[in-house]
Amino acid sequence: MGIVNVTPDSFSDGGKFHAASAAVDHAFTLLEEGADVLDIGGESTRPGAEPVSLQQELDRVIPVIEGIRQHTNAPISIDTYKPEVMLACAAAGVDMINDINALQAENAVQVAAESGLFVCLMHKQGNPQTMQDAPQYAHVEDEVVDFLNQRIADCEQAGIARNKIIVDPGIGFGKTLSHNLQLLNAVERLRTRTGSEVLIGVSRKSLIDKLLARDVNERLPASIGLAVQAVLNGARILRIHDVRATYDAVRSIEAVRDQE
Repeated sequence: MGIVNVTPDSFSDGGKFHAASAAVDHAFTLLEEGADVLDIGGESTRPGAEPVSLQQELDRVIPVIEGIRQHTNAPISIDTYKPEVMLACAAAGVDMINDINALQAENAVQVAAESGLFVCLMHKQGNPQTMQDAPQYAHVEDEVVDFLNQRIADCEQAGIARNKIIVDPGIGFGKTLSHNLQLLNAVERLRTRTGSEVLIGVSRKSLIDKLLARDVNERLPASIGLAVQAVLNGARILRIHDVRATYDAVRSIEAVRDQE
């Protein structure tokens, strides 16, 4: 899953693809580099990020989705927690809703169910403004699994098919370095305990700085290493910035594994 941030303030590439034309060009570059899915986002959810208005988010993402759709049927995901954005993007041709709020906003589950799209439910503690202020868990894996299973049940009750539900443990969203590492180590158990495929988004995130003291522009090797480990642990979707480098690494280890 290649990341297309149509924002001025995302932690890694904020402002690079803020213009719709630049974002569309970047999307096609990611597809050429090996992305299977494009994840379009119009609101930064980095720690400390401020929310944007509904209209501002729509103005950012809809032209990009329409621009991509003019030339390809490649799967597109919309990274949003607003039901109104989900509805508009479904009409514009997206295939998946990627919601950091796990469809907890009013009417979000109903909109997702009526759209018939795939959904990704993410766990987070707190909100982007506060989530890294001393997050605490009694047992992080159990609490993440319990939350995701409850959201899965709510989605199924609303009419979303189980085979259209993907889960994301929310690396970096209200977690310490230790919490993040525990969850990355538990990908296969998360998959088994939720009965859903797991998406992992760890690309360029600050846990790498905490682990290795690396600036955001120096995190590629660690991002690739964590992505490969996630795949070996059972992750089926990687949400990443550096598609070609990660693609090459993952395909290489898969080629070796396939010899078994």
